Amino acid sequence: MSEKNIILKSSISGILLAFLLLFFLPESRTAGYENVPRLNPNCPPGFKRNADNECIAQSLYMQYDSPNNKGVGGLQTGLPEIRDGFSPQEIDLGRYLFFDPVLSGSGTISCATCHDPKKGFSDGLPTSIGHNGQQLKRAAPSLWNVAFLKKLFWDGRASTLEEQLKGPLFSEEEMNNTPESLLKTLNEIQEYRAFFAEAFPKRRAEDRIELNEVYRAIAAFQSSLLSLNSKYDRYAHGYHEALNEKEIEGMNVFRSFIARCAECHTPPLFTNQQFAVIGTPEPDGLPLDPGAEIPFNDKTLRGAFKVPSLRNIAKTAPYMHSGNFSTLRETVEFYTKGRGHAVPEDEDIILHWHIWDPQLSDYELDRLVDFLNTLTDETFMPRIPERLPSGLKPSI
Repeated sequence: MSEKNIILKSSISGILLAFLLLFFLPESRTAGYENVPRLNPNCPPGFKRNADNECIAQSLYMQYDSPNNKGVGGLQTGLPEIRDGFSPQEIDLGRYLFFDPVLSGSGTISCATCHDPKKGFSDGLPTSIGHNGQQLKRAAPSLWNVAFLKKLFWDGRASTLEEQLKGPLFSEEEMNNTPESLLKTLNEIQEYRAFFAEAFPKRRAEDRIELNEVYRAIAAFQSSLLSLNSKYDRYAHGYHEALNEKEIEGMNVFRSFIARCAECHTPPLFTNQQFAVIGTPEPDGLPLDPGAEIPFNDKTLRGAFKVPSLRNIAKTAPYMHSGNFSTLRETVEFYTKGRGHAVPEDEDIILHWHIWDPQLSDYELDRLVDFLNTLTDETFMPRIPERLPSGLKPSI
């Protein structure tokens, strides 16, 4: 047989093999997906994949033994326990779901609508906008480092990410969907069927998507949002040239007994994960938001809200649960205007003990703002999908 015939026969065999693979592989893996990438098999930055295909968080703070539960937190203090161990496929599936407005009843609102990565995973509004343009009651909190948090929502009514995300998904004021409608929609999208089969390999490819899989995938993605490599962190790990003189002055004010910022915003997470009644004003003369009093049925928590992390705080204006302060300078100034100065006269709330009258100077307030700006780190910003399985445009 001539060399030309051998090459021709080999080419025909290769084409035949490709034809057989195309038509005899399981349908969920091939039909209609020739140009669709598989889920990312690699862990996001900040995680290392182990032998069980789990993404385990990596951080220099893990070398420190001291727990983040005593004092005001030294520079080299360990972080709280993190929620990790998701597979890279679960995380990547959650990334698609997070940006997909198909999760809402109207097909116009995604998780990213209120948690925009370009705005510190908040939305830049005093209070968020929901279904049909409804004005919601509170500001959207940032999702950076949410994997460390033990209580979620401003009033702490959820204890897990899965529990938290059910709120906006099925709220008539927010994403206005129902469990039945959500499952029907996702199961009608063949590409999502294939993605779920890949992310959850113990199930059969033909199995229908289930709610617990949706919740887990979105929780996996949210848990991957780590921000621990700011200028402050480089300083804390020993590179003292990372901060300039004014930023160091601001850090010293932040940690001082006079300002007492670090007693609630405890490094390195910059929250003690507790609730505090600080008496911030409500917008436009609205009545006092009862906050944590409602879910915990505790009158001592009237007007109490979860102490937020200050990580990437410069990206998440406006501030407080009501979005009442448009700048960091206004926010830090609130604490030096005197104890309870913004509490309505008809309210008898129990202010947190550290809300007093520190009488910080304008210079000290400016240095505080300088320091807060050093907590910005978006090194591990996730990539927004260029296309979604639903065919809709990412909603942000």
